[in-house]
Amino acid sequence: MEEPRVLGAWDYVVFALMLGVSAAIGIFYGFRARRDKTAKEFLMANRSMSVVPVAISILLSFISAISVLGTPAEMYTRGTQYFMTTLGMMLACVLTAQLIVPLLYPLNLTSAFEYLELRFNSKWAKITGTCIMMVQQIFYMGIASFAPSTALEAVTGFPTWATIVIVGLVSTFYTALGGMKAVVWTDVFQGTIMLIGLLAIIIEGVIRVGGFDHVWEFNKRYGRIEFFEFDPDPSVRHTFWSLVVGGAVRWTSVFGVNQASVQRYCSLPSLKKAKLSVLINVIGIAVLLTLFCLTGIVIFAYYAQKQCDPLATKMISSSNQIAPFFVMEVLNFPGLPGLFIACLFSGALSSVSSCLNALAAVTWQDFLKPFLGHRLTEVQITWVTKLLVLIFGGAGIGVAFIVSGLEGTVLQASLSFNSAANGPLLGLFLLGGLFPWANGYGAVVGGILGLCLTMWISIGAYTIPRAPSGLPDINSTSCSANITSSITSMTTMAMTAMDFSSTTTVAPQELSGIQPLYTVSYLWYSSIGAATVVVVGLIVSFCTGPMSIDEVDPKYLIPLFDRLFCCLPASLRRTLRCKKEFPRPEDIKASNSTDPEPVVPTTDIQPSNQPFTAIAEKGFGNDAVGTDYTSNGTYKETTHL
Repeated sequence: MEEPRVLGAWDYVVFALMLGVSAAIGIFYGFRARRDKTAKEFLMANRSMSVVPVAISILLSFISAISVLGTPAEMYTRGTQYFMTTLGMMLACVLTAQLIVPLLYPLNLTSAFEYLELRFNSKWAKITGTCIMMVQQIFYMGIASFAPSTALEAVTGFPTWATIVIVGLVSTFYTALGGMKAVVWTDVFQGTIMLIGLLAIIIEGVIRVGGFDHVWEFNKRYGRIEFFEFDPDPSVRHTFWSLVVGGAVRWTSVFGVNQASVQRYCSLPSLKKAKLSVLINVIGIAVLLTLFCLTGIVIFAYYAQKQCDPLATKMISSSNQIAPFFVMEVLNFPGLPGLFIACLFSGALSSVSSCLNALAAVTWQDFLKPFLGHRLTEVQITWVTKLLVLIFGGAGIGVAFIVSGLEGTVLQASLSFNSAANGPLLGLFLLGGLFPWANGYGAVVGGILGLCLTMWISIGAYTIPRAPSGLPDINSTSCSANITSSITSMTTMAMTAMDFSSTTTVAPQELSGIQPLYTVSYLWYSSIGAATVVVVGLIVSFCTGPMSIDEVDPKYLIPLFDRLFCCLPASLRRTLRCKKEFPRPEDIKASNSTDPEPVVPTTDIQPSNQPFTAIAEKGFGNDAVGTDYTSNGTYKETTHL
């Protein structure tokens, strides 16, 4: 086997072009929006985006370089079981489109956590959710920046510090300049780069192995082909239940209530398009996850055919190095290795820019607007949000440097926090949307305890030794004993970040006390966190005085049975929702519009408490919030339930 080649001039050209185009998109939208310098344009694109770009951006916001490195490594070492998470992610898209989007989109929110204040009538409920999200996103920026930096250093010797700075500066530049539109369209461009890079690896690998049938046969021979494991034991690392059910809960939090997602689907002009943007990701997930997994099994087949496992022979120090190692050995065409590095950076840039945009939005809306909103002009508010992007961009770079120097439990804690936060955030929204009795005290206490419990379990999982996968290794008799690899310095962080809390079942006699709790699969952490918030939140609410079912505006609740079980008889659904009537989301959107169409009084004034004809024609009926005209020509809001 030949020494892996180093990057050439064309590789750097391809890499530089990707960064240049990303920056250029920010410049383009920055100049294009110079006449409309409003915070609404910067943060929400004036709610005028198109469906397909937003759908791609939602997906790319959470597919980072960690996934590009970690998923093929998972396939290489443990087989195809992880592919079943695709079903969980698809289910999450459906649940989000049916339950979460109709709840949040009609409220005309900029920050998703405004919902918590409106629903619970509690600023502390909002602050609880906002603070959890902000710390999570700042940590995630650092981790997402650090992962590709180690890959580039491993294959080129390019310093880690320089890569972190480049990712931070480029993403901050185009986000601060172009706002939401720049972030969405750079996501589209970077997604295209990721797609091309993955296809290049798969196609060349399949050709080298001799066809896809050979790829499949080699993986089958070494026990890598397995999809359906129905073991109900929650301590088993990957099963059908943890990947599909646990994964669905985790990704419903990501697609539904994560600020980056909420900003994107709320930037669309109608509820129908908002739901469609999430549902399109059913296709996007199927395509992208399939490519990630195919990359792993193709690389495995290549080295199985050569009878030389770079991991077993210590040519690489971590399974996360396997994809770049393969690229440098096999894709020996000018520019192709550079394309793969661009693929890694595309994942990092899309994730970091999404975090920056989301952090700026919640910081302004939840913390600064109540104090400064009435004092500043729209232009000044826009400059404040851009300054926030710059501040958080610097924070992200700083966290990436901190992450690069962390070891042991400190790094584990930061990684654990990122995943542990997903469940409690979803739990807060489910507590408010599904249980009208829950109050603000329950939301705050439940949110904090839900986060603490999942953090405790995920950090404790590191005290439990991991068992090997049990799959046979590649027979490496064809490897030369004298071969050394130039790829030796990549850390194991990327795989750790993808499933940092993964553990395997340890023999019962080896465990004592609460140690069995630490063996729970990392895929259940979000479910545990969400369930804890709901259970604790309800207990605290009933202890402190529950809210009346008639006290909560129906637009802040989720009619679960109507949305998911619409085939049930109407009388039964009415009973299941406690005989409470819910307005149509479309009507809520119209009544909450921040830019209502002017209503011109006519000489034909309607009697008081009679819906004005023009309003009724816009869709307001007996179950909607409308506007009634009084006898003197003024109007007032009326609620017909």
